[in-house]
Amino acid sequence: MGAMFRSEEMALCQLFIQPEAAYTSVSELGEAGTVQFRDLNADVNAFQRKFVNEVRRCDEMERKLRYIEAEVHKDKVHIPSVKDLPRAPNPREIIDLEAHLEKTENEILELSHNAINLKQNYLELTELKHVLEKTEAFFLAQEESGMDSLTKSLMSDETGQQAANRGRLGFVAGVVQRERVPAFERMLWRISRGNVFLRRAELDKPLEDPTSGNEIYKTVFVAFFQGEQLKSRIKKVCTGFHASLYPCPPSNSERQDMVKGVRTRLEDLNMVLNQTRDHRQRVLVSVAKELQSWSIMVRKMKAIYHTLNLFNMDVTQKCLIGECWVPTSDLPNVQKALADGSNACGSSIPSFLNCIETDEIPPTFNRTNRFTRGFQTLIDAYGVASYRECNPALYTIITFPFLFAVMFGDLGHGSIMALFGLWMVVKEVSLAEKKSNNEIWNIFFAGRYIILLMGLFSMYTGLIYNDIFSKSMNIFGSTWYIPYDNDTLEHNAALTLDPKHSYVNAPYFMGIDPIWQSADNKIIFLNSYKMKLSIIFGVVHMIFGVCMSVVNYNFFKRRYSIILEFLPQVIFLCLLFLYMVFMMFFKWLAYSTFSTDEAYKQGCAPSVLILFINMMLFSSNEPEKGCKEFMFDGQGLVQRVFVLVSLACIPVMLLGKPLYLLATKKKKDEKPEQSNGNLNHGIEMQEQTDISEAAPPKKAESHDHEEEEFSEIMIHQAIHTIEYVLSTISHTASYLRLWALSLAHAELSEVLWSMVLAMGLKTDGYVGAIKLYVAFCFWALFTLAILVMMEGLSAFLHTLRLHWVEFMSKFYSGLGYVFQPFCFKTILEQDEKDE
Repeated sequence: MGAMFRSEEMALCQLFIQPEAAYTSVSELGEAGTVQFRDLNADVNAFQRKFVNEVRRCDEMERKLRYIEAEVHKDKVHIPSVKDLPRAPNPREIIDLEAHLEKTENEILELSHNAINLKQNYLELTELKHVLEKTEAFFLAQEESGMDSLTKSLMSDETGQQAANRGRLGFVAGVVQRERVPAFERMLWRISRGNVFLRRAELDKPLEDPTSGNEIYKTVFVAFFQGEQLKSRIKKVCTGFHASLYPCPPSNSERQDMVKGVRTRLEDLNMVLNQTRDHRQRVLVSVAKELQSWSIMVRKMKAIYHTLNLFNMDVTQKCLIGECWVPTSDLPNVQKALADGSNACGSSIPSFLNCIETDEIPPTFNRTNRFTRGFQTLIDAYGVASYRECNPALYTIITFPFLFAVMFGDLGHGSIMALFGLWMVVKEVSLAEKKSNNEIWNIFFAGRYIILLMGLFSMYTGLIYNDIFSKSMNIFGSTWYIPYDNDTLEHNAALTLDPKHSYVNAPYFMGIDPIWQSADNKIIFLNSYKMKLSIIFGVVHMIFGVCMSVVNYNFFKRRYSIILEFLPQVIFLCLLFLYMVFMMFFKWLAYSTFSTDEAYKQGCAPSVLILFINMMLFSSNEPEKGCKEFMFDGQGLVQRVFVLVSLACIPVMLLGKPLYLLATKKKKDEKPEQSNGNLNHGIEMQEQTDISEAAPPKKAESHDHEEEEFSEIMIHQAIHTIEYVLSTISHTASYLRLWALSLAHAELSEVLWSMVLAMGLKTDGYVGAIKLYVAFCFWALFTLAILVMMEGLSAFLHTLRLHWVEFMSKFYSGLGYVFQPFCFKTILEQDEKDE
């Protein structure tokens, strides 16, 4: 049986590796991705393990890589993706990589510091240029208009000393951030008690912050004052508000000369800045080409050393010992990886692998591909299968899209879903490379094959329902014929076609006759049709689930459960609910318009539901005149026998297994020991010539109650029996959701057609074309949003419930834990998701 039917057989192995070959051997195992290591140092602190220093070295290299990557992103340099993933570097390459990262980091740090210093000088010169240019306007305006009253009051107290005081009038010029100007002005006013004259002008263009690169808006100011004491106060205020002060000559000629010199220095500095920027760009571009490879190599190194910390040293401190779970089919690959690792480092002593027996339950590993991975994820979301338990994912590939299609049966809507799934399947390589962070899109893309199959199956059921966007297709014609003339048809809005009068020639070729689209009792007919179909599919689905338990019982050597659990369960289910399905088919075949027996005429067909209720209550109804109470002779006796046998199965399900286990346990206790046991107690290792002959672990049995007390076994069995008996009834009724959602989907589609799109088809001419265009837009929008998206999601969730509860509960325990191999590919993908 394939790996999809049952999880792969696992073996617990011991790895014996020489310390010099440990790194390369684990690297080869990480590339193979077939080994799940166990922690042999669970009681050791993480900082006391053997390879903690190497892990710290990897952390330091990751820090440098993050810094380099941040600088690359800051300059908007494209980082090309790596097509072929590099392998983990060997110990010699690690030293070279570490030195190269150190050199690259120092070079980028030096370039960044130089660029910041140059930008700081450029900013200061730019501010000085603006101060000189703006203050020029202040001084010219003052010379033209003369000194105002405020300046006069600052310059003299008495008329005789005006000339002397005029020479001592000082000023301070600089720039301050624009948002700090109001507070800065108020503070100057307060410390000087109004004896400071402040002139300011805003800069039109923002300046660049050298450190962060953000834009900052600043304002040039000139503060006129008198006295050295006031000057020191003003400078302290400027320092507090982080205002930059610049020298400004008082004479016009000196200012002009200084402006020319500043402009010349700015041009030279701008040239140096451009050269520095070009050099930094070239360095970052060359670094970006290798950045992805370096990051992958460092991550692999870190994963290897983390894994080596799970190993233990032997007594002689000359060999590393590790334990791991390995699929038995991959044991040759693991042995080859160990040999390649030893050869890569030139170790003279080969590493070897030893399989050991254990009673521990191994992890569950179902090997999947791109097609089956989505279906396996649906099953694992309910619970990972117990070790070697039957895997429902194999059957879910067919049953899941089919039950979905029963609820979503529409050829038009199914084709939309199928085309969407087909597009994702065809473009899966290019779409997978985009690495989208949109969670909803990732869910859709992961289930692309599920969506494709759901769409294809919906197209099939839509063909059977003869339903495409709520309209029927007249492909094979109709098997009904109309017995009325044209006058009768023209003067009657509705006419009756009674099957009793043989207005139908024969059963329709496939699906539903298109004549039902125009029938007034269409919904009544579809109600009965889809309701019976849902019960039939549900009973068959549940019987199949019960039968799957036989495979588990046989594999886990619990063959007594086949007689004491499976047989009563399947008999109970078949005698009650499969018999109800039989009555549906018998009614369809026996009561028809072509029947010659008067007892089986069309109007005498008894209700299957009433017959089933009377069967359970041991009661009967009076038949109509000329009709039979039952469908066939002896049906009443058969039904009573079926009910009594079904009730008799309940005590067998309740007491059979506990009593058998109790009797078996007593026999084991009475049987004397006949073996002295193994003197070596399995300590000696057997010589291993062929790795495929290694002893696999013992089969772990799910729900094994054999070692429990009788009272606990009885309680467990009582719970399972009550749950099965009651759930058989509720689960059968639960499958009616197939009918309910199918009917709701068809009615919503019909309402959307008649109330939206039909409005655009009632008007002729240009106005009708415009109305049809608008109506079609709304109809298409509502079809995609409501019928495809919302109804599709609803049908998907209901189908998921039918599999998890109604189907899998019959045989699936789901108490295992997933196999998580040490695999570089998985580790790198997880790191990308975390980022």
